[in-house]
Amino acid sequence: MNFLKILLGSCLGTLLAVFLVFFIGLGILSVVASSAGEPGKKALDKPGFLEIRADLYYPEKTNNVRSTGVFDLNEQHIGLHDLVQSIQHAASDPKIKGILYRSGYSSLGSASALLIRQALLEFKASGKPIYAYGEYFTEGSYSMASVADRILLNPNGVVELKGFGAMIPFFKEFLDKTGISFEVYYAGQFKSATEPVRFNKMSDQNRSQIREYLEDLYRLHLEGISESRGIAVSDLRNISNEYLSRSASDAIRFKLADTLAYQDDVYRMIQNDLGLSETARPSIFSVNRYFESFDHQPAHAPAATAGRIAIVFAEGEILDGEGHNGQVGSARYLRILRKIRQDDKIKALVLRINSPGGSSMASDNILHEINLIREAGKPVVVSMGDYAASGGYYIACSADSIFAEPNTITGSIGVFFMIPNLTKLMGDKLGIDMDTVRTGKFTTAFTPFMPWSSEESLIAQQQTDMVYDRFLSVVSKGRNMDKDDVEAVAQGRVWSGVKALEHGLVDRLGGMQDALDCAVRMAKLDEYKVLEYPAMKDPIQQLLEDLTSKEPEITESIIQNKLTAWFRPYARFASWTKEQAGKPLMRMPFELSIR
Repeated sequence: MNFLKILLGSCLGTLLAVFLVFFIGLGILSVVASSAGEPGKKALDKPGFLEIRADLYYPEKTNNVRSTGVFDLNEQHIGLHDLVQSIQHAASDPKIKGILYRSGYSSLGSASALLIRQALLEFKASGKPIYAYGEYFTEGSYSMASVADRILLNPNGVVELKGFGAMIPFFKEFLDKTGISFEVYYAGQFKSATEPVRFNKMSDQNRSQIREYLEDLYRLHLEGISESRGIAVSDLRNISNEYLSRSASDAIRFKLADTLAYQDDVYRMIQNDLGLSETARPSIFSVNRYFESFDHQPAHAPAATAGRIAIVFAEGEILDGEGHNGQVGSARYLRILRKIRQDDKIKALVLRINSPGGSSMASDNILHEINLIREAGKPVVVSMGDYAASGGYYIACSADSIFAEPNTITGSIGVFFMIPNLTKLMGDKLGIDMDTVRTGKFTTAFTPFMPWSSEESLIAQQQTDMVYDRFLSVVSKGRNMDKDDVEAVAQGRVWSGVKALEHGLVDRLGGMQDALDCAVRMAKLDEYKVLEYPAMKDPIQQLLEDLTSKEPEITESIIQNKLTAWFRPYARFASWTKEQAGKPLMRMPFELSIR
């Protein structure tokens, strides 16, 4: 009898497993079918407004983000430059009658927000209206909203102007309580990336440099708002410094908003513009939907013999190995760059960098391949996004020409090396003691599990200084500057794009289109076709790779969804203790998003 129960239970379990796999498979197939059911262009069926949302994340390249699993397969993450192209196309599209900008907490960097703002200004010049609506407007979202013909604020909302600030988590007290410390070595008095594990607050040097580049960014921010809203910069500073806009009525009084309204009031305005009755629902198209509706190729297709320009998006932290979407894994990017070098049809490279840096080894390998492309006679032009700092600047500095946005964060020419020291945690907290037998003095050196000798510390600092010296030499050669002049603006110091131009670290202020135009001129092309890298994988292929990976993107995405704003400090701390421990790093201290 027990045998029959066990047999039936086993069969039932197997059947349930088969059904589970079957239904998961059906779910995947249905998602794929729905995404593939309407190939090609999906024209708009009626006139409407294009909706731009401030609370969405826009990667540099469409879908260059980490997967969140099977239910993400049919979701497109529109890229920053495809968003801009959509706004530009909408200006002359008779089906698009205006733009509805929805405010919210923005995770965009300053340079990305500036790019969207400029596209909205170009759209506004077409004569079509832009309406901005929100229950609240933050500093980051208001910069773009200020372009609008009318800013409509919820009666219970607020336009929150308080200035720019940087908040950095410091782990020193936590580490002391857990018995963990770090062996830390750095080159550059402003190289502050290790401060969170050494101090409980910012150093004077770090505080000084952050204040300087924040002021540069904030000045540009206020000048843009002033130009759009007709409010003096001095008045905007006073509103911000005194936090005078604390309610919806304050926003109206200080001319930060035009009208108090609810969402249905906004819809009625759009109904009027579209000539609809009060009962008719206005058509409001998301950027994802609109991007599918038009041909992204130029009206005049280049001849088959036209040269190619490669655009490589180097977005995210620079890491050894393959990396995930949204990361610059050196193995993957070396394959891309090698392919570009060996393809005779590709005549020039535009390298779009939005990276705070990372592994010094990976950065150097990538730079080597970039230099080989230049030696092959192909011009290399760099376009900097929100960040091109430390390792991000390292891979840029040898280019034939470098373009930065005025509010790009760049520089951070410095190096650090750190590795956790777990001897106190193991010995005092956990009661675990380590002993060793070794054949040489340094056999078990540089380990987290044994105390470091003075000789080990000296060697670690010498290696850090050696990598820093190479960094200075590479920048000196790439920028045709005296090495002492490079060191004067290096020391790990972070600069805005405006200051980087003054110090000779970049050549011009401008965006990616400016960089592309420059590459075309340098390659002497009359007609050209653009090829974008890295290519995004098919969603099913990416999901299967994720599910079978030892470190799937899905796991990290789940953590990111839970930690939200605290994910970046967590991810940085995790990478210091896992992938990057014991390696010389070229990385800026933190990433700044204006919310």
